[in-house]
Order: sequence, then structure tokens, then C-alpha cells
Amino acid sequence: MNASNILNADLHCHSVVSDGTLTPEALAERARRNGVELWSLTDHDEIGGQHRAGAAARAHGMGYLTGTEISVTFAGETVHIVGLGFDPDDEALKQGLARTRGGRAERAQEMAQGLAQVGIHGAFEGALRFVGNPDLISRTHFARFLVDSGVCKETNEVFRRFLTEGKPGYVPHRWASLSNAVQWISGAGGVAVIAHPARYKFTPNEEYALFTEFKAHGGRAVEVVTGSHTAQEYVKYAETAREFGLAASRGSDFHSPDESHTDLGTLPYLPGKLTPVWELLEDRIR
Repeated sequence: MNASNILNADLHCHSVVSDGTLTPEALAERARRNGVELWSLTDHDEIGGQHRAGAAARAHGMGYLTGTEISVTFAGETVHIVGLGFDPDDEALKQGLARTRGGRAERAQEMAQGLAQVGIHGAFEGALRFVGNPDLISRTHFARFLVDSGVCKETNEVFRRFLTEGKPGYVPHRWASLSNAVQWISGAGGVAVIAHPARYKFTPNEEYALFTEFKAHGGRAVEVVTGSHTAQEYVKYAETAREFGLAASRGSDFHSPDESHTDLGTLPYLPGKLTPVWELLEDRIR
């Protein structure tokens, strides 16, 4: 393992600007307390917290990379593409993210209607109580409302019973295209990363198509070590990174001290014989 791999980098987490429960400043403090040396805030389809996060990271002596996590539709599934090291003032990126956010409120109203049909009323208004940014209301906010109101004991139970495909509160949404997301990130000077690839319900052929198209559009990295991956999946996606000539990223996908199983900065280091994504972005670290 080279020295660059042994870096406590956490390049995937969420604040109140999307569906996390902590402010960018509180996340920065928690990251530094857990030994993080290089950090990125990657709110969903949103970069409104970037300047705050960067300032907080520098105040705590951490390196910082700008970040976001863009929702993409690929082969009928929602896939997440993390962007790192881009210019947060890039107009094409800002406009693309605004368009991606645009359908969330309408989708949330439909989710509330579905829940009302099974006797859960006031879900839209209830979910809004847990939203820091109303433009980014999501399934996570509905889950927090259903736990708070006693319908379920924890958010995982909410998703299982109400918010996945075939359940009463599930409403699909058509997000950005894979090519759009990668081009917005690359055009703003950043690097596009496939987030937590093991989470997608793809056949081997569909997964191969995802990586092939991602690379063809200019994507350059994949999350190998992330909060939802098992040790076996670290190995699998390290091999995938080598097969496709992609750099490797590392991030907890932390949302909340009460909900996330993996805390900021607590993941294993990247496996050896991989190019860490931060090596592609050395001139972008602030």
C-alpha cells in the first residue's frame, strides 16, 4: 500500500442542506474529531453548503474538496454520481442541479397521497418539519416523520414497509441522465465518481454497462470503501476500479448521529494498488 492510500479521507456525507441532520460546521467539527484529514460535503443535488463547509474545514485544519451527489436514472434505477473538486460557482453545474431538484416537491405530494390511502395522514406537512431545504424534500424526511409519529421504530423499517418499490409511499422520479451528471461535474473542473455501486440492483450485464458508459462520458472514479459496502465488496470494487482504469474514492455516506451506521472518518483505508481519487485533484484541495 502506498502512502497516499493511507489517508483518512471522507469524501461522502450530507448536511441539513439536503437530508442530513447536522450543519456543515458541525459535520466539519465531527470529521476533525474523528481524525479526518481530507473532507468533502456531498449534499444531494445541491451545492448551497459548499462555501460554509470549506471555511469550516480550513478552520479545523483539514483539506477540503468541493462535493455534491447527483441523482441519475440509469436502466430504470436511481444511481448516485458524486462530484468532487469542481468550481462551485460554475453556472452550467448550478443550473443542472436546480433542474434536478425541481421535481422533488411534486413527487413528495404524491408520496403523501399514497401514505394517506393507507391511513397515514398529514405526511407531507409532517415531513416538512424535518427539512432544512424545502427544495430537497425526500424519502428520508418522510421516514423521520413516520418514526417521530410512532408509526415505525426506525427509518430502515419505514423504507421497508412504505417507501420502496411496490409500497404505498413509493413514487419513482426521473432524474438527470448519466451523461448530464458527468458532464456537469467535468465541465466545472471536477471528477465524477460512481457512489456506493453495491447498492444498485443491477444484473452483472447492467452493472458492466453502467461502468462502461460512465467511463465513456468522462467519469474517472468509483467509491470502493463506503459505509454501505461489506469487506467483500471493498475487494470486488477495487478489482472493478482496476478493470476500468478508475481511481478509487472513500466516504462514509454519513447523514446523522442517530441514523448512520458508519461515522465520519471510521472506514478502513483504501486497498493497495489503486489510484486514490485525491491524487487526481491535488490542485483542487483547499
